[in-house]
Amino acid sequence: MGLFYRASWLFGRFAFFCTMRTHVLGKERATVPGGYVLALTHLSHVEPMAACILSRRPIDWMTRKEFFKYRPVAWYLKMCNAFRVNRQGIPVSAVRAAIERERRGRVVGICPEGGVVHGPGAAVRGGAIKRGCCSVSLRSGVPIVPCVMLGTHELNRVGPWLPFKRAKIWVAYGEPIHPPAGARSTREIRQAMSQRLSEAYRSLYDQLCMTYGISDSWVP
Repeated sequence: MGLFYRASWLFGRFAFFCTMRTHVLGKERATVPGGYVLALTHLSHVEPMAACILSRRPIDWMTRKEFFKYRPVAWYLKMCNAFRVNRQGIPVSAVRAAIERERRGRVVGICPEGGVVHGPGAAVRGGAIKRGCCSVSLRSGVPIVPCVMLGTHELNRVGPWLPFKRAKIWVAYGEPIHPPAGARSTREIRQAMSQRLSEAYRSLYDQLCMTYGISDSWVP
């Protein structure tokens, strides 16, 4: 971790210690050595921050260019190793940046839904996901680690951030999805990996709901 990232991480860990109850399944899957793609579901804008706080490895987030609009925010994101992606165009530069970082053994965070999605369209309910993370995995030769996070939609209010652990977050990491050895990034292979990722999301979501008694109607 860089000094700035570590300072932000320590502050976040302290804030979570004072306010959150976190429940994590498959924590060891997020500590695999070497580079990998952390493919995180996106029910709230808070998830990437929470994922960084919960991980002992730094995460470089592929972040929508809209978040770089204001200089203070852009500066902070860059200091935290985030890099921009243009969702409207062909994200060639973002994919190259992700590949380069993963080949150096770093963790790159991507939200395959492309934005916050609720209801039937959410990945946890089988909604569509983009295949960019599959392209990155294939071209860099690193695995994809699926991650489902629930409860972050409640963190848009002040109440959950008050002390005494009023808020709860549930997280589940899935088994790494490895790209086929020596395979090229073809549409068919990307589709197959995307299907495995989508199935992993639904399975992890069901596992969280059953383990912790979470009602589907409570999840946005």
